[in-house]
Amino acid sequence: MPEIGERIKQLRRQRNISQVELARHLGVSKSVVSSYENAVHFPPYDILLKMAWLFGVSTDYILGAGGGRTLNVDGLTDAQIEAVNRIVAELRAVNREK
Repeated sequence: MPEIGERIKQLRRQRNISQVELARHLGVSKSVVSSYENAVHFPPYDILLKMAWLFGVSTDYILGAGGGRTLNVDGLTDAQIEAVNRIVAELRAVNREK
């Protein structure tokens, strides 16, 4: 399992954003982002929350304590949320069949 810094780097790269862009979103410098990714410094709680929101994952996922990716369903109706849940269930079933 990747360490926190490696997980942050992995999430950033999956989103195709640079350290500079991530730093801008977090309100820190590029060197601070680099220090998180290289495990020189540990991100404070408020920064972890911003990263989780930006990357669409839980803070537990970033910390390597389980949890998983999250999906923001704000603004969707109950019926739309149920439709999303059905789609996710169908995709999981397809993946199990492979």
